[in-house]
Amino acid sequence: MTTPQSIAGLGEIADAYDVLLCDVWGVIHNGRESFPAACAALQRYAGTRGPVVLISNSPRPSVHVHEQLAMLGVPRAAWTAFVSSGDATRVLLAERAPGPAWAIGPDRDWPLYEGLGLDFTDPEAAAFISCTGPVDDERETPENYRERLAACAVRGLEMICANPDKVVQRGDRLVYCGGALADLYAGLGGPVLMAGKPYAPIYGLALAEAEALLGGPVDRARVLCIGDGVATDVRGSMDQRLDCLFIAAGIHGDKAVGADGRLDPARAAALLAHEDAKARFATLALTW
Repeated sequence: MTTPQSIAGLGEIADAYDVLLCDVWGVIHNGRESFPAACAALQRYAGTRGPVVLISNSPRPSVHVHEQLAMLGVPRAAWTAFVSSGDATRVLLAERAPGPAWAIGPDRDWPLYEGLGLDFTDPEAAAFISCTGPVDDERETPENYRERLAACAVRGLEMICANPDKVVQRGDRLVYCGGALADLYAGLGGPVLMAGKPYAPIYGLALAEAEALLGGPVDRARVLCIGDGVATDVRGSMDQRLDCLFIAAGIHGDKAVGADGRLDPARAAALLAHEDAKARFATLALTW
């Protein structure tokens, strides 16, 4: 088990990196409000050191998330570019147009499909499944979909999951995401394909954005990923051979907090080891 280096804030290590690839939900906001200290840290980095590319498992195209960030109080100066799982997933969906697809997800995610020429139908007539999450994530769980997904698995329908996150924190509670439905479907024997974190396509888009901003190739040894999801953010950074700052108090609450109220590196290491993951650095919350 590898213990991450505990740091007090991003300022301790900022000079070692030219680019930040930063997670959004759980790091800079919780779905209800932004985290001022985290936003201030990113704004300081972007203003003095290099680009901040937000890399999110939101199933919507990134341009449709900009307004949400503003409404939550995330300053525009805190980030330089934004890449979403929705951006990467649209490539997979376009390859399967016109479908038809059985689309699972709330109305707010429908911008994912704009301009792709997809047709939609019920599960019985679908050629594949497109999943962004439960239709009503305030009330539904994956179990609400078990019977319909089991029938699709028998037919061997492929699921394109636009949000690999299993849960996110909304205010003070956790809600299910597309990844939880994908897990259920895979457990039923259904094939699943994803492009968001921890998978390579979204990192390719994010690094391409960074190269465009820097005007040349990116030295991967000088790229820092920041995130609170072990199975998504940390695993993704590992697979891409990028350093990671693990935000241990995000989705994991107080599991990495010691008796003194500070980060317990051993507990953080245990959280990471549970997913066979490791991070170079850890802190409870993103600050400067």
